[in-house]
This record gives sequence, C-alpha cells and structure tokens, in this order.
Amino acid sequence: MSIYITGTGSYIPEIVKKNQEFLNSKFLNSDGSDFKVSNDIIIKKFSSITGIEERRYAKNHHNSSDLAFFAAENAITDAKIDQETIDYIIVAHNFGDVKYGSKQSDSLPSLASRVKYNLGINNSDCVCYDLIFGCPGWIEGVIQANAFIKAGIAKKCLVIGAETLSRTVDINDRDSMIYSDGAGATIIEKIDDNLNQGILSHKSCTFSNENTFDLFLGESFNSKNKSKDKFIKMYGHKIYEFAITKVPQALKECLETSGKSIKDVKKIFLHQANEKMDDAMVDRFYKLFDLPRPEHVMPMSIKKLGNSSVATIPTLFDLVKNNKLENHTLNKGDIVLFGSVGAGMNVNAIAYQI
Repeated sequence: MSIYITGTGSYIPEIVKKNQEFLNSKFLNSDGSDFKVSNDIIIKKFSSITGIEERRYAKNHHNSSDLAFFAAENAITDAKIDQETIDYIIVAHNFGDVKYGSKQSDSLPSLASRVKYNLGINNSDCVCYDLIFGCPGWIEGVIQANAFIKAGIAKKCLVIGAETLSRTVDINDRDSMIYSDGAGATIIEKIDDNLNQGILSHKSCTFSNENTFDLFLGESFNSKNKSKDKFIKMYGHKIYEFAITKVPQALKECLETSGKSIKDVKKIFLHQANEKMDDAMVDRFYKLFDLPRPEHVMPMSIKKLGNSSVATIPTLFDLVKNNKLENHTLNKGDIVLFGSVGAGMNVNAIAYQI
C-alpha cells in the first residue's frame, strides 16, 4: 500500500498588488514613530530581503472558504475521483473567513463544512474539521490524513490550505507588504500497490518556549487608531533565527527516517515566507550533510504570489506539478521534501516519493 497525493489544485486570486502601490502608505515603527527614510527605500529593502515584488488579493466578495472551495474543485477534478467518496475534509487556516472591510474572524460553521456544502457532498460520513497550526497547517493536515488512512478509517482525504491574510494586516506596519491571499488543495489517497511510495515519513514539532509569541495578534502601530481591532504581528528577526535552525534539522530527521539519501532529493518545497530565510534554510540543510546545495532544488513562488501562509506549499506544489514554474519539473519516482515553520512555534516536514 502507498499513500499518494493523487490530485492537486490551487486558486490564485486575480487582483495583483505590486510593491509600488505601497509608496503612499504611512508606515510607522512599532512605537508609532515615523521612519527616517522614504517609502521608496523601505520598499527596496523589503524586496531585497523577502524577494516579493507583488502579491495577490482576493476579490471583495470572496472569503477564505470560497478560495478553499475553488482549489478543492480543481484538486478533485485532477484526481478524477467521485467527491462523494471523500472521507475527510481538512481545512488549514489561521483566521477563518474575514469579510472584506471587517477584522472579525468567522469560523462558525467550520470552513471545512462550508467547503463540503459548496461542493454539494451529500455523504454524511465525509467528516469535516478545521486545523489551526500556523503556516505549517497544510503539511500537518496531510500528516493527519496519512494517519487516518493508515489506521483504516479513511481511503481518501481532501486537505486544503486557504487564507486571506490581506484582511488581517495593520496598514501602518511595513510587514503588511508580506501577506497575500490564496488556496491550495490536495487529494490524499490510498493506492493498493507494493511500491511503498508516496508519503514515506514525517516530522512535527511544537516549540512552546521563548518563541511561542514570535507571531501574535497586536494593536495597530498607529496610536490614532482607537479601534480595538487586533492585527497579525511578528518579531521577524527572531523568527528568522528560529527557522534557519529548526527547519533544517526537522528536514534532516524526516529524510533519515524515510531511508532515502540526501542525494536522491529532487525538490524541497518550503513555506514561501521570505526568500532570504528560505535560501538560508536550504543552505543549512545541505550543510548538515556536508554537501553544497544543488541548483534548482528549491522552487519559489513568493516573488509573484507573496506569503499566503498555509496556501503557499500546496499552491507551489500544484504549479510545479503542472510545469508552470521555469526550471522545475517532477517525474515519477522523484523524492521531494515539504517543510514549514509558523505560529506556535510549529515546525514540520514530509518526505514524499512521487
């Protein structure tokens, strides 16, 4: 028996917001004071570190559950399955549905139940739930789907990562330029073969110590904003230092558990959070094996899509699988790694054979 990703789908919103559109923003320091440099310099430095040139925002009438539904439809079509045979729908997100113009999170009913409703699935044995695990949520959902299938209580699972982070940001915080919207979906399915491929191994960690609140909800940097709204905030440097240590180690342990060689790895799909950070993580991963980093081993989508949290990896995987990223292809039998880091602080990884 093998447990494969038999279908992928993504939804990339049509609204493009380029870096230049932030030139007239009023960015402030965390204490509310003005920056001593122009927005042009702030944006150039931001782009050089994150690699982001533009990002995608959802249409005003679309919520996270809508994006999840669109991606799910594509994944189901790609897998060529009857949607009534899906045993679990797992939707990873962080903020639920946040309607345009509002900061209130709505996750009642669950986004997974909303996706099932929109798909028109009538099978009551198709169980739906949401997963809050920070940016590594999609990977953790796949790990849970794998466990359900191995336990014999499921044969097919739909795992989705969806987010509309553009609606959770403080417009006076320069970090608001990082975040974007999108959704990626996958069908995880049991195949009765003797190959023992697909999901080979996985690793998950939660570091609830000094890094627990590196990502949090906080007040606007603008002291004139008298609302009680909370916005996504982060200590970027602390997250960077945490990630470049913990993610490479998790990838290494996961790969070693799989029994595969580092020289067999064809691609590494990392959460698209920050280009500089992702580069450092991959470089350090290969240094753990005293090897140089191979060319074209890490696909990147952050330049055009920004950071859509739980949606970044399944969206990226769908793009590469469908030959939509230059210099990146996948072939049957390839060994790939998935790895992520996010709020919690949570870290996880999967070793997978195509």
